[in-house]
Amino acid sequence: MGIVIKQSIQNTISTYIGFAIGAVNTLFLYTNFLTDEYYGLVGFLLSAATIMTPLMAFGVHNTLIKFYSSYKHIPDRSNFLTFMLYLPLLIIIPVGVIGYIGYESIIYFLSKENKIIENYVWCIFLIAIAMAYFEIYYAWVKVQMKSAFGNFMKEVFHRVLILLLLFGVYFEWLTAEQFIWSLVFVYFSRLLFMKLYAVKLKFPTLIFSFPKNTVSILKYSLMIIVAGSVSLVLLDIDKVMIGKYIPIENVAYYNVAIFIAMVIVVPSRAMHQITYPLTAQLINSKKWGELKALYQKSSLTLFIISGWIFLLIVLNIKQLYFIIPSEYSSGLYVVLLISISKLLDNLLGINNAILYNSDYYKWTVVLGVFLALLTITLNLVLIPIYGINGAAIATVISLLLYSLSKIIVVNWKFKMHPFSKNTGVVFIGILLLSISFYFWDFSFHPLVNITLKSLLVSLIYFLFVYKGNLSEDINGLLKVIFKKIGFK
Repeated sequence: MGIVIKQSIQNTISTYIGFAIGAVNTLFLYTNFLTDEYYGLVGFLLSAATIMTPLMAFGVHNTLIKFYSSYKHIPDRSNFLTFMLYLPLLIIIPVGVIGYIGYESIIYFLSKENKIIENYVWCIFLIAIAMAYFEIYYAWVKVQMKSAFGNFMKEVFHRVLILLLLFGVYFEWLTAEQFIWSLVFVYFSRLLFMKLYAVKLKFPTLIFSFPKNTVSILKYSLMIIVAGSVSLVLLDIDKVMIGKYIPIENVAYYNVAIFIAMVIVVPSRAMHQITYPLTAQLINSKKWGELKALYQKSSLTLFIISGWIFLLIVLNIKQLYFIIPSEYSSGLYVVLLISISKLLDNLLGINNAILYNSDYYKWTVVLGVFLALLTITLNLVLIPIYGINGAAIATVISLLLYSLSKIIVVNWKFKMHPFSKNTGVVFIGILLLSISFYFWDFSFHPLVNITLKSLLVSLIYFLFVYKGNLSEDINGLLKVIFKKIGFK
């Protein structure tokens, strides 16, 4: 776990910096510098582009990680990398042509409820391309076991540029319309820097011929398009459907709530940048004992860290909504519901990496398609009745079923699961702290209240983890921290 812990810490730091900047953007700048309608439009466009990303990438970002370590000779690897760069064009060009020909029909479908969308449909396509090729070049550096710079670009870079653009709107250097189109520039800038770094790290020797096992590569890529699209549908289709069926400003309220809850997944996002290629290596080398150890350690470590973040969010959410515009407080229950689903999702550890990098990746497609249909159906039923809370309920049900089904498949095919006895101990600790502190607050200003309550809960939680010796990796870090503050 040495390389995993080292790069995970680096990735976690940059990810949290990105989320801190994102918090400023999401909770304060967007909500005050843009109207609710335009903020909702931003959420709609980015969610729609995110859903299109696996299609635009042709699944290459996952295919590259799965197959790269299977090539033992440099010419074969160069041939494979060249193929990966041009494969997405098989999708991007036809989709662009179809979009051009059917532009009016697409506009009518997307903007029937909210006319503001019709002037920005091409933004979705362009941002999706930028996101797709960014992920491809990011995968390029991941297989070299260098994920820190890519994680910085993925989590921090574009948020800084967006922060600057929002201030441009505030000082009237940009109109809201110009800000929307500037998002295209932001994502292509991020792509350019990622490409330059990837090429510097591993300069491609362009070989224009089909690599070995091309059929297997294409088959896997096609399946990953579906699997990746399904995963993103489960994450982002709710925002798109909110924008289609109820006033678009509700996307803004929902977006803030989702952002708050998504802080819980930061540790897993940071760890997965290095564990994905590492898992592929272990599977290709058939090192099942090491894979099982990584599976269980990653699950417990993520559950402990995300459990702490879950407590900080859930126990302070009422106070947090006192310091942002009051209309956004309608997302309170969305935060609670999504936070629970994200906490339990962290229990999966490297479950996704095992499935995507094994011969059983087809199961993710089969399960995912079923649950994507379930998600869309639940959203169709629940959004008109319960609004954004209905979208949250639909998302939670779908994600929990999807996570449970993937655990069952890995246990069935690999005879391993992510749980240990300490998993239950951590769960009980989180549950008791949640019940004890949710209904209790200091009688101070919300910011002071949040600070004091967070410090108190954090101290109790980490003493519980440390004294219980629940995780070797976490305890190693805590010993260093406690030693510095004089605690033995």
